[in-house]
Order: sequence, then C-alpha cells, then structure tokens
Amino acid sequence: MESLTEIPLKHILCFSHLRWDFVFQRPQHLLSRFAEDAIVYFFEEPIFDALNESYLSISKRGKKINIIVPHLKEEIDPQTANATLTTLLDKFLRDVKMDDWAFWYYTPMAYAFTNKYKPKLIVYDCMDELSAFKFAPTELVDLEKLLMKNADLVFTGGHSLYAAKKQLHSNIFPFPSSIEKEHFAKARSEKNQPDDQAIIAGPKIGFFGVIDERFDIELIRNIAQERSDWQIILIGPVVKISEDILPQNSNIHYLGQKLYSELPAYLSGWDVALIPFELNESTRYISPTKTLEYLAAGVPVVSTPIYDVINPYGTSNLVHISGNSEGFINIIESELNNPDKREWLKKVDEHMKDLSWDNTYMNMLTQINKVLQNRNSTSLMDINAYV
Repeated sequence: MESLTEIPLKHILCFSHLRWDFVFQRPQHLLSRFAEDAIVYFFEEPIFDALNESYLSISKRGKKINIIVPHLKEEIDPQTANATLTTLLDKFLRDVKMDDWAFWYYTPMAYAFTNKYKPKLIVYDCMDELSAFKFAPTELVDLEKLLMKNADLVFTGGHSLYAAKKQLHSNIFPFPSSIEKEHFAKARSEKNQPDDQAIIAGPKIGFFGVIDERFDIELIRNIAQERSDWQIILIGPVVKISEDILPQNSNIHYLGQKLYSELPAYLSGWDVALIPFELNESTRYISPTKTLEYLAAGVPVVSTPIYDVINPYGTSNLVHISGNSEGFINIIESELNNPDKREWLKKVDEHMKDLSWDNTYMNMLTQINKVLQNRNSTSLMDINAYV
C-alpha cells in the first residue's frame, strides 16, 4: 500500500471542536498516526482573549503536530469572528500551494471560514451528531450540508451515525471507535492504583470520560444511594453542566481529569466499569471509545442501551445492557460475585483481535488513496482526450 507521502499529500490541516490537550480520543489517535507521514496542523476553536489584535498561537506536540489556537477579541459577533478567522488563515497559508494539502474537518462550523480554499483533499470525519449537543449553534446543520456536498470523503464514528448519513454522500464509510489494546491491557497485570484511588476502600465501580449533558446523573445517584458499600469512581472533566447538579454522596468520588497514560492504572482497581449515558438526542448516534478500553482492561462493563454498544457488544454478551438503576445494581452485584471471568475474557480478546487504531488508520488511508488515485486517473483520461 502506498504511504501518505507517496500520494503525495504532505500536510493535513484539521479543524476541530475539541482541544488537543482535552480528553485523548479519536482525533488524537488518528492524527498522531497521520503525523508519521505528514505534517499535521490542528486548528482549534477560538479563544476570546485578545486584548488588541487577533492572532494565532502555534505550539508543537512532537515533531510533526502543530496546535493552532486563534485568539480573538472579546464580544466579537459571529460574522466578524469568521471574517477574522479567514484573515488569520490567509496569513498562515500565505504562499502555500494546496496541491499537497488535505483539510480534515471534525466541526462543520469551520467550513464557514474555510470554504474558499481548494485543498487536494477534503475529509469530513463525522465522529458525533454535533447538532444534537447542548449549545450547538443553529447554523451547524446548514454548514454540515455544505461540507458534505464538497467533501471528497466522509467517515463516521459509528454504524448508527453511518446509517443516518449514508444517503448524504456517495463516498462515506463507517469507522467505529477503536483501541490501543496493549495500553489498556496493562490493567490486567499491573495492579498499582494511583494514590487518590488506592485510599478508597470497597468495591470500585468506575467511569472515565467527559461528564456532560449525556451523563445520566440520576442513575449514578440511585446506584450510590441503594448501595452505600460500593464506591463510585468518576474520572473526567465536567463540561456544559453545573457541578452543583451532580450527586454528592459520600461514596461518589470525583477524581477529575486524568492523562491518557494514567487510565490503565485506575482501571486496574475497578471491579465494574460503567457507560451511564442518558438516552436522548445527544447520545442517539454515539459510539463510546471507552467500551473497548474497558474491555481491553479486562473489566466487566454495564451500559445503558446505546445503539452502538448494544450492537455488537451487547448482542455478543461482551457488555451488559440495562435501562434502569435496578438492572445496573443487579448486574454489578452478579459481577462482584463472579470471580472467574476467563471464558468472558477469551470472548473479549477474540472479538478485539483485529481491532486497533493502527488498522483504522490504515483502512482510512486506503480510502484516501482510492480517492486520489481515481482523481489522477480521471485527469489523465481528460488529458488524453485532447491529445
């Protein structure tokens, strides 16, 4: 298979609604791999803190990943903000030829200030239905339609999202969440919990990820109240909701955001892992990355009936599914009383044997190569027609 540099395609400019140094997830996994062969520029959403002139700050993560943060003036209106972002991007791309550049979008909102550019390739990696998220801009839906119309290639973050979008583009492929198995498998053998968790005594029922409007607060509250002998470990930042509405039981422990490198150590002390998402518009199409991460760590999982968790993990009896706190409690109780998980672990490992972010990256690269090769073939045919 051709590498990215042989295509040729030497620069990837990614527009993201997530910050690189936030929770380490799909964008970071994929773009870190693309950075093995290309220079990656990760363009974040603006920060409104410029005192005088707006500007771009650029910092590096490794040799080939560049984080770009626009700093705009406070209280700037959306139209002026987009015009300013276009100006800043013009300066950044000054004298750049687009024939070896790809624009990679995680947020359609960026299309408002980038649509005039003509890169070699436009990829939309639709990892979530962002229009269903809390505080989503009203113009997001229209901008996504424009982006879909002009993208060369569309990926989706799961099969349910693919089913919802597949009629909107002729070159669209599902790429569900994947896994770095070796990283999370450390939890099976390296039993050395971090200090802030090690001091907590009792069965540990854990969750890591973003705590936001998708999080089923009442489910957690009910489990904690019904089983005060269980310790609920919650790891991750609280975003878009007030911390005041979170349950504050003595057996619920908010340990804050942790580094990706630290997660296996926390998982090593858990008895059961949770995917406690509400069933609403913001969770209708999600494919939680944490599902595979929990499984790779060898920790039994209980999830609410999220479609992309039910299929394939629930139907394969790899993950327990329940729609209420009573069901969660009964399943957790059963797992706490089940010391022999060898058969289940065999099924888990068999299911995951071909899953990895490396394979996802390579399969995406295959589709990218096909687009560029087809375009080159078409161009050659057009030239030959006039010879």
